[in-house]
Amino acid sequence: MPPLPLLTVQKLTKRFGGLVAVGDVSFVVEPAEILSVIGPNGAGKTTLFNMLTGIYDPSEGSAALGQCSLIGLKPHQIVEAGLARTFQNIRLFGSMTALENVMVGRHSRTKGGFWAALLPGKLGRAEEAEILQRAYEELRFVGLESKAKQQSASLSYGDQRRLEIARALATDPKLVLLDEPAAGMNPKETGELVDLIRGIQARGVTVVLIEHDMGLVMRLSDRVVVMNFGEKIADGLPAEVRANPQVIAAYLGSSPEEAE
Repeated sequence: MPPLPLLTVQKLTKRFGGLVAVGDVSFVVEPAEILSVIGPNGAGKTTLFNMLTGIYDPSEGSAALGQCSLIGLKPHQIVEAGLARTFQNIRLFGSMTALENVMVGRHSRTKGGFWAALLPGKLGRAEEAEILQRAYEELRFVGLESKAKQQSASLSYGDQRRLEIARALATDPKLVLLDEPAAGMNPKETGELVDLIRGIQARGVTVVLIEHDMGLVMRLSDRVVVMNFGEKIADGLPAEVRANPQVIAAYLGSSPEEAE
């Protein structure tokens, strides 16, 4: 019997009143795959991510991480199940240091709970030491160890993007969702991001990203899902998707016949 996909999305739908933001979207993600979700602005990509991470409840459909249904879980429960994310608009604790931001992510894996943090005994001290060590390891992985003690708000835009990734990785995810990770980056930073995402994949972590940089998508992706007006219009290898008339039409604003 073949192994289950890591992520299975079936007929996922989100309605806001009469507006169908995501309609009947289905796809799978295999372990250690890099999958890109692309499409014009307003295609429903971030709404899809918000349903997968418990921010929105789907109107219909299902999503499962392995055999664990994600539907009805709270965001922190989804993180505990092994799915982490970054956001289109960076969401860091600006007054906290880079190190402290990553430590916040790692706290999702602690066992001591509230009282261990308030009255730290041997278990609490051991956990805090592990959290600190792991936070430094993730900062080193994304190239920010030398900036560990800087306030996150003082970091460059590209560094803040990488810090969000470090915080997500500190939760020990099986799958990480990256929402426009290259947004606002210069070409050098984008090249470094490609290497970073490949490094995440080499760790055995599966990556799904929303991205508008088509050069990055074509260089990096094992497979590409394309959305337009809330629907999936293509799903395949990068070269197949790039040549798909419906995809060309969605990006150029022409009809499929004109795109051919």
